[in-house]
Amino acid sequence: SVNEFGLDIIETPEGDKWPQLIVQQNLDREQKDTFVMKIKVEDGGNPPKSSTAILQVTISDVNDNRPIFRDSELEVSVPENTPMGTSVAQLHATDADLGSNAQVHFSFSNQISSSTKRHFAINSSSGLITVKQPLDREVTPVHKLIVLASDGSSTPSRATVTVNVTDVNDNVPSIDTRYIINLVNGTVLLSENAPLNTKIALITVTDKDADLYGKVACYTDHDVPFRLKPVFNDQFLLETAAPLDYETTREYAIKIVASDRGTPPLNTSAMVLIKIKDENDNAPIFPQPEIQLSIPENNDASTQLIKISATDADSGHNAEIIYTLAPDAPDGFNIDRRSGILSVGKRLDREKQDRYSFTVIAKDNGSSPLQSNVTVRLIVQDLNDNSPAFTHPEYNFYVPENLPLYGTVGLITVTDADAGDNAIITLSILNGKDNFIIDPQTGVIKPNITFDREQQSSYTFMVKAVDGGQPPSSSYAKVTINVVDVNDNRPVFVIPSSNYSYDLVRTTTTPGSVVTRVFAIDNDTGMNAELQYSIISSIIITSRVSPRGLFSIDKTTGNITLQEKIVLADQGLHRLVVKVKDLGQPESLHAISLVHLFVNDTVSNSTFIQEQLRKSMETPLDRNIGDNEITPQANGYLIVVIAIIAGTMTVILVIFVTALVRCRQTPRHKVVQKGKQSGEWVSPNQENRQIKKKKKRKKRSPKSLLLNFVTIDESKPEDPTHEHVNGTLDLPVELEEQTMGKYNWATTPTTFKPDSPDLAKHYKSASPQPTFQIKPETPVAPKKHHVIQELPLDNTFVVGCDSLSKCSSTSSDPYSVSECSCQGGFKTAGQIATRQGRGHGDQGDAETGD
Repeated sequence: SVNEFGLDIIETPEGDKWPQLIVQQNLDREQKDTFVMKIKVEDGGNPPKSSTAILQVTISDVNDNRPIFRDSELEVSVPENTPMGTSVAQLHATDADLGSNAQVHFSFSNQISSSTKRHFAINSSSGLITVKQPLDREVTPVHKLIVLASDGSSTPSRATVTVNVTDVNDNVPSIDTRYIINLVNGTVLLSENAPLNTKIALITVTDKDADLYGKVACYTDHDVPFRLKPVFNDQFLLETAAPLDYETTREYAIKIVASDRGTPPLNTSAMVLIKIKDENDNAPIFPQPEIQLSIPENNDASTQLIKISATDADSGHNAEIIYTLAPDAPDGFNIDRRSGILSVGKRLDREKQDRYSFTVIAKDNGSSPLQSNVTVRLIVQDLNDNSPAFTHPEYNFYVPENLPLYGTVGLITVTDADAGDNAIITLSILNGKDNFIIDPQTGVIKPNITFDREQQSSYTFMVKAVDGGQPPSSSYAKVTINVVDVNDNRPVFVIPSSNYSYDLVRTTTTPGSVVTRVFAIDNDTGMNAELQYSIISSIIITSRVSPRGLFSIDKTTGNITLQEKIVLADQGLHRLVVKVKDLGQPESLHAISLVHLFVNDTVSNSTFIQEQLRKSMETPLDRNIGDNEITPQANGYLIVVIAIIAGTMTVILVIFVTALVRCRQTPRHKVVQKGKQSGEWVSPNQENRQIKKKKKRKKRSPKSLLLNFVTIDESKPEDPTHEHVNGTLDLPVELEEQTMGKYNWATTPTTFKPDSPDLAKHYKSASPQPTFQIKPETPVAPKKHHVIQELPLDNTFVVGCDSLSKCSSTSSDPYSVSECSCQGGFKTAGQIATRQGRGHGDQGDAETGD
């Protein structure tokens, strides 16, 4: 049903019923503009008849509705750089009416500001709001637009549009500089001694933009010794951040940059000019810490050496330099205060002082002057103005006569006050080159010969020293070589003259009487020629018994004295083995002789005595004649025999005494040495010594241990330093071991006299040559030997020759040997291998040679 309409029946007077459509409620076309109704007409019949009709009612519009905005409040944002004509917002308003009643007209209200109206425009029909003029957020960040929508009625509709102008980075930051230090001609004047954090200016930066676009960073565009220290928002203090140095940078143009965070960022800059004021903070500087100079000695006075220069990084008076010498500068050196020219005003002598070291001072002229030093080292170059100087004008060396060939004699020390080649000295021997050689550099003198003091006791020559200068200088020194005696000669018996001689000792001789004497000589000198005598054994040949110490010998004079009264048992031929030894060092040498004393009242049977002498010579030195003891009958027999031959012996004795007296008419106590013949006995070089194994021989029976002799046949090879001795050697073992002398041929020469200038001073001199103790080198056999030849049995038995020897004198020199020969009845041919440290071949060597 339709409630809005009702049907009312009006009857006319005529009785007609007229239906009327009545509006029962308010109609609203905007809600429903058409109504369709069905009307039914029915009569009163029965059945009633009816008919229906369709009624459509259309509601016509009236202007009963105002326009309605879709959004009565609208907020939009537009960038401030939005171009003109750009749409800002689109307003929509509707009117429920129709036709002209529904036409809406848009306009700005008069309530908005004129500036807003200038920036925006609205389309009255469409309601589109556009930018009329450029926006500026920094001027008006928000625009509030009131828009009216009217359909011609008296009451328009209202809508509010809020336009937010968004920021665009369209503003450059600004910098405001306020100086804390007063400016001078627009420049900050700052001392280079300004401390750290010295405040220079307050920098304020601003940016009209908002948010990030309004945040500004402030910095300097390059590394400078200054910094911007933030203090408040957008405020910075410009201050020193590092020490300033006028000498490095004298002024700064600091560019301060302020930059926002836009994309792209906008920035601006401002310049701050700072000039650094110089202070005297730099001392003068020399280009090197040490100056090396050299100048030849003997220079002229006022010689300029060098111009010394220093620099000062300061300026003005602070850079003016004055040069002076320090107190350590030696006399004679000067320096110009302004130019720095260094000169020497005296002649320099390198030998007195070869180098100088002193200090030069450079001082600036600042109010608080600074200074620095440089060390000057001056080396005085050598000139050959000094001749070589010997430590002594004359040298005396003492060498043992057994010094080997090319052994060290001594050391010549030479110095030269010059240096370099001028001090290189070469030594040479002017005379005596055949006998000696000298090392040109070390000055060691060595013999080119073997010494024999008995032939020549000293040598003198000149040594020349030449330096290497140009021209060379030279000096001379005298050298004397004194040959010191070595105990290389054995004693030689002169009395008794023969091992077959004997002396008569009467039974009535008083004890204490000198019955005979022995006498020996030694060709050495000093203690090597001092002799001592001793009796090493005795035996009575006739009675075959050992005596009771009947005789004694004076060790100095050689006098043999009767000690006790002679008794009957003492009668007979006594054999005394007398040993003479020298007092040489390091080992003494000795010789042995047989002294026969015939104890009896008379010499009646010379044949018997000669037989006893023969038995004595055949008897070993330490044994009796027979194996059995002597019986009284044998002793009586001997007395009878002696009585029988007493007369014969008397005649023989007279003849013997006569011959002896005639023989002694020549110098009895002199022995002529035959000039170191080539048949001498050498101590061969050990390097060429033939080493042989010793073979032990069976011990001889007492009867076979007879006294044998040595026969040496000399053999002289071409090399005099490697001589060997061939010969025969037959000595009893007992004789060899007890009586053979020994001598060390490699004795170190230590016989330099204390008063020689070459001992305490020479070997401890300050010479550049090394000092050392003179020692002989590898032993080389000297040409001085013992003469061992065959001797007749009627001569003295001399162990110095290792045999019974005969020495006859034909020279006026009582201490020389003219002839020596050895002969014996028992010889065994063989080669003698001598040993170092012994004067003769020993028994073991003799046996090896068998």
